[in-house]
Amino acid sequence: MKKPEIARMHVALAVQDLEAAIEEFTERLGAPPVVVAGGEYALFLVGCLNLSISEIPGQAGKLRHLGFEDTTSSEFTVETDDNGFMWERFTLPQQAQEINERWPGTDWTPSPEQLPTKG
Repeated sequence: MKKPEIARMHVALAVQDLEAAIEEFTERLGAPPVVVAGGEYALFLVGCLNLSISEIPGQAGKLRHLGFEDTTSSEFTVETDDNGFMWERFTLPQQAQEINERWPGTDWTPSPEQLPTKG
């Protein structure tokens, strides 16, 4: 596998109540989500962290998957490692495309300030 150029580590968590979780994570991270989609998903971009939360009441508190923004990624990929962890690899525009396809009408495009800087 080609060595990635990691811009941000991605962590995806399941939460009980999206609105309550948005409030809590906004306070903890010191920043609001950059996008909220379909009333069931929110994405926070803070420093080297790309954190998504999804409302899945039966799985609240669980890790959904891991991954990273890779500025050299040619496509959005998903693989499962030997320990059973699912890993995503993507650029932020590729992640935005995935979000917009899953929740039509979201129409999120990362702003220049949200894009990682190289080197």
